Amino acid sequence: MSDTDLIKLYSERILALAADIPHLARLDAPDATVKRRAPLCGSTVTVDIKVKDGKIVDYGQDVKACALGQAAASVVGANIIGRTRDEVEAARDALRDMLKNDGPTPPAPFDGLEVLRPARDYKNRHASILLTLEATAEAFEQAAQSNCA
Repeated sequence: MSDTDLIKLYSERILALAADIPHLARLDAPDATVKRRAPLCGSTVTVDIKVKDGKIVDYGQDVKACALGQAAASVVGANIIGRTRDEVEAARDALRDMLKNDGPTPPAPFDGLEVLRPARDYKNRHASILLTLEATAEAFEQAAQSNCA
């Protein structure tokens, strides 16, 4: 990767998102907690959720990732309260498709993930970008198994 490519990839918008991640405090008594790690780069995300009536009512995350993973966590954190399992899974699947196949931008309210489209050419970064939505979808699954969702 050249210096020019890195500058393009780590745009001002991505760095601004990475510097302002919502819901960084872990929850005291979550309905589910999931920690996910991207093996290639070592990025990790831990997500806590509380669910009521099938929607996320409280959310916490601990993000130890590159700026791209942090930017994804920022967009997700800003829009996650009130979301259903179907919405989270649709956003995860759309983000994966956007990165791997240049598919459409994830649906609102996660359309801010469009900022990460330039990362599609850097396959080694995809796992870090997907961590937060994958962990949140898995947490929803855990909460459902515990009859919380």
